[in-house]
Amino acid sequence: MPSPANRPKAQRLSPDQTGQGIVLAVRGSVIDVSFPQALPKHHHLLRLARAPKMALEVMTYLSATVVRSIALTPTQGIARGDRVINTGHPIQVPIGPQLLGRVFNVFGDTIDNQPPLEGESQSIYARSVPLSQRSTTTEILVTGIKAIDLLAPLERGSKAGLFGGAGVGKTVLITEMIHNIVSRYQGVSIFCGIGERSREGEELYREMQEAGVLENTVMVFGQMNEPPGSRFRVGYAALTMAEYFRDQAHRDVLLMIDNVFRFIQAGAEVSGLMGQIPSRVGYQPTLATELAELEERICSTDRGAITSVQAVYVPADDLTDPAAVHIFSHLSASIVLSRKRTSEGLYPAVDPLQSASKMLSPSVVGDRHYQIAQAVRRTLAEYEDLKDIIAMLGLEELAQQERQTVYRARRLERFLTQPFFTTEQFTGVPGRLVSLQDTLEGCERILADEFSQVPEQDLYLIGRIQEAQSRST
Repeated sequence: MPSPANRPKAQRLSPDQTGQGIVLAVRGSVIDVSFPQALPKHHHLLRLARAPKMALEVMTYLSATVVRSIALTPTQGIARGDRVINTGHPIQVPIGPQLLGRVFNVFGDTIDNQPPLEGESQSIYARSVPLSQRSTTTEILVTGIKAIDLLAPLERGSKAGLFGGAGVGKTVLITEMIHNIVSRYQGVSIFCGIGERSREGEELYREMQEAGVLENTVMVFGQMNEPPGSRFRVGYAALTMAEYFRDQAHRDVLLMIDNVFRFIQAGAEVSGLMGQIPSRVGYQPTLATELAELEERICSTDRGAITSVQAVYVPADDLTDPAAVHIFSHLSASIVLSRKRTSEGLYPAVDPLQSASKMLSPSVVGDRHYQIAQAVRRTLAEYEDLKDIIAMLGLEELAQQERQTVYRARRLERFLTQPFFTTEQFTGVPGRLVSLQDTLEGCERILADEFSQVPEQDLYLIGRIQEAQSRST
């Protein structure tokens, strides 16, 4: 047996208090810690004694005295033998009305160069609401954006996917939906950036400030340069804040997540670091469970609702990718933004043929809404089929009925654009919040050829259909 002087440093620095441990091994973001007296519980937060800002989270147990943890902060400087303190609780984030207008990280610390918050905190881990306490009524969440309300209506308390590349207007659409939800439902908006670039987060903060929607918004970021453990938990932090506003403040919450695929990606990184055997395409074997734990907490109750719009990246445009398949299974609506429509100046650039919603059925939205939406989609699909013929032979070579379809479709395309409140300072055009009834009436009258004599341009970037009549007179 080796003498005390020859023992490894980690064994020599035995902790002298319950709740303290020593670092046994450091492998990148994976830290093994010995707790000879009292093991911390699963998900408990650990802090380095000499650097309290360095945080670890307990992930699994290796023996009766050793835990394996994942780092939530950079691990530079940590070494074998360092003392670790068990905080006795999981990650906790602040809750309360003072959250509004502030920006947080995964620990609930403010990162907007303003004074830190004081007050009540809550663990980021919670069970989803039991089925017996959930709202059983299906209710449409009217956003005031014509293209979405008509063709891809959102369900209150459900999840919708927002698909689109760079520069097609995702951020503008997100800020407009935040503005409209706040003004229409007196709701709260929470933006959760998972794996967000620092530049994008800073730009979004300034844009929301300029648009005047920041005072009713909470922003939570797990940025791209942070360890995978931090990115993996930031969604839970945002959800905890959303649950406070739903359950205690009794307010509707719009939860924006950008990007939910990066949540799965961070989980795969953590799984690989923990030495788990990968599943299909290299994803973690617990992919479905981890995604469900996050998504199932987004729901509506009698007290309020959390409605989520999630940006979704589809790897290599492969809809059969396991991540995409599991994300789609939780979504009730898909909003697809088209680069082609952006190039034509049709804003918002919602693709009317690819966007869809499970709510668009006669039993939910009513027969009138369903029939008008189907007629609009059919007209635009026929126009899409005729575009090649028009490009080769010209509009004059079409039959009279086909020409009539083209005229209707072009007017519908322009009517489904609208000026946004959040872009007023750029366009000089006041924003419009359009009710669902006004949207249905406008599309119905265009389909009935009531505006066949009105120039197409008069239907561009307007709110209600009556604005086109006042423009043409």
